[in-house]
This record gives sequence, structure tokens and C-alpha cells, in this order.
Amino acid sequence: MQFSDVIGQQSLKEELIREIKSGRVSHAQLFSGKHGHGTLSLALAFTRYILCENKQETDSCDECHSCKQMNNFVHPDVHFVYPIILLNEKLSNSCLPEWRGQLSKSSYFDLLDWTNLIDTKERKATIGSEESLDIQKKLSLKAYQGNYKVMIIWCADEMTAKCANKLLKILEEPPPYTLFILATENHQKLLPTIQSRTQTTIIPRISLIDLTHQLIDIHGLEERTAKTIAAFSDGNYIRALELVNDDASNITYRDQFMSLMRCTYKKDVIAMLDWAEELAATSKERQKLFILYSLHMLRQSLVNNYIGMDSLPVSDEEASFINKFSPYISGNNISDFLKTFDEAYYHIERNAFAKLLFTQICFQTMRYIHQA
Repeated sequence: MQFSDVIGQQSLKEELIREIKSGRVSHAQLFSGKHGHGTLSLALAFTRYILCENKQETDSCDECHSCKQMNNFVHPDVHFVYPIILLNEKLSNSCLPEWRGQLSKSSYFDLLDWTNLIDTKERKATIGSEESLDIQKKLSLKAYQGNYKVMIIWCADEMTAKCANKLLKILEEPPPYTLFILATENHQKLLPTIQSRTQTTIIPRISLIDLTHQLIDIHGLEERTAKTIAAFSDGNYIRALELVNDDASNITYRDQFMSLMRCTYKKDVIAMLDWAEELAATSKERQKLFILYSLHMLRQSLVNNYIGMDSLPVSDEEASFINKFSPYISGNNISDFLKTFDEAYYHIERNAFAKLLFTQICFQTMRYIHQA
């Protein structure tokens, strides 16, 4: 993974390269951002550039011995820690073949993808306390190639408190030429004492333009379709890939959203209850994607009221619906709509009773849609 392989994030790439060239690399880096923004990809590209024996102006050379080792994720001075199923194993190395296989396939994946790969039962993956001792052991050894020793901890927010506490000393006083890179979706979940010992870099969402170009150039999508998916995915490449690979689901979310708005506008309580029951029967991940799609459509409807349809990244079917629906979205109700769906996403992640949640959404939507 070179910087050129990371989607977008050009200003951040330049900032990281400047940091390395200046020779003032903090020994403990915290990369915080959604997995689909390229958090792990940037960590890998950053590591590769530091270790490259023939650094170019804007990227690693891809030809030196170090780069060739990084191509296969077998560099002896680069170590990885990631969540595993503690009931099965205690150390990340037990899943190293799967980890390297996943990285060879793509560095854009999330914890659910990883858990599905290592455990068919989809049990919770965690970084346990035994891992901290193994980290200290690996970093106490001399670098094989006389350069940095790098420890990349992916999903660092999944460390147990015991593991995190055991790392505090080595984070504060690491061996010479040691680099920690903690990659996390939410650095606020880390212990404050961990946060205070690291230099935090926030990884923003991928820009609409960069993500659209990726979908056109790599996945061969038509421009309008690519723009629609890029906008819906909110700069998250992993989410965009889910939509690319599951067109039927994307159509389903659209139909479900339109059905919700129609039955609530008509105040058809029976249809509303049926709708809530149907949504509740789907998987948790599909429920979350529906909520995200709804937020996308609400925002596009509001934008249409101000600047028109021409600049909206939506499909023809969505455009037709938004033209009829957008008059019912205004400054009087948009904040209520957004708050309701944002809170619904939060509660779904925390295993709320789905039927009750979607029933509540129906009645709240009915009230909001009639106050525009």
C-alpha cells in the first residue's frame, strides 16, 4: 500500500510526507477515522514510506528490499496487532495468515468484515491483555534492518482496559527508533492516558469527487450512478463498495424510504405498522444502511428546495420522487427529521428493540411531514 493507492486524502498525504522528511516523526501516532476513509491504508502507506530505502518526492519507491517486503506484509520490523476471538486464541499472531490475506486483497475493510473472516459465529473480537506483553517483547528486540521498528495496532479502541494500561509505559518511554501507529474509528473510546501519549491525526471522509472518480475508474460505473453512490456513502469507500456489490439492496432502501413517506403522509396506520414490522425483520446492518439512506434522501430533498435538481447526485427514480417529496421538507422539520434518524442509528448499534424503534419512526415522521 503506497500513498498513491490511498483514495483521495491528498492534503493529508502531503502533511504526513512533510513530517517524515522533517525528521520529526512522533513515536506514537494515532490515526482516527472511519475504516472506509482509509485509516489503515494511510497507516500502511506511512509505514512503507518511513522504511523505504529510496524515498521519492511523493511516495515510496516500490522497488527497494523494504518495499518488496511490505508488498507481502512480511517486513521483519513491522508488527501488527488486531482484534481476535479471545475464546479461541490469545495473540494476534494466531490469525496472521488471515490478516495478510485480507491486506493483500484490500486494506479497506471494517471490524465486521474481519470478524466474519476469522469467526463464522461472528463473536466479538477484542485485543486482550496478553497482547501487551507480546508487544513489549517484540519491540525490545533490535531492528532487523537497522531502521524503525513499527507496531500497527488496528482497532485500538477494542483493547481491553487491562491491555491499554499495560502499554502506557512503553508508549511514554519506547525503545529507540520505535514507532507506534494506533488506528481507530473513535479515539474518544481510548483511555485518556493513551490519547495524551499520542499525536492524533483525524482522517476525514473521502471527498465526493475523489470517491466518484474511484468508482468510475476502478469499478466502471456510469458517472451519475457513481455520484449517487458516493453521496449516499458519505465519503466511506467500504460503504460505497457495499452498494456497488448489492444493487438490489440499494433499490430496496429506496423503495422502503418511499413507502415510509407515502404511508405516513396518508396517515395510514395499518400500513405504517406493517412497514415497521418489515424493517424490523431485516438484519441489523441493513437497518443501519436504511437509516443512512434515509438521511441521504432527506438532505438531498432539502438541497433541491434551494438549488434545484441539476446538481443532485441521485438516480432518475430518486430524482422523480424528490421532486414530489421535497416540498414537505423545510426548515420547520429538517432538524427534527435528522435528529430522529441519527438517534435511530445510535440505538440500532446498541441493539434496540427494532420493531418498537421503527414504529416510533413512523409516527414521528407522520408528525414532521405534516408540519412543513
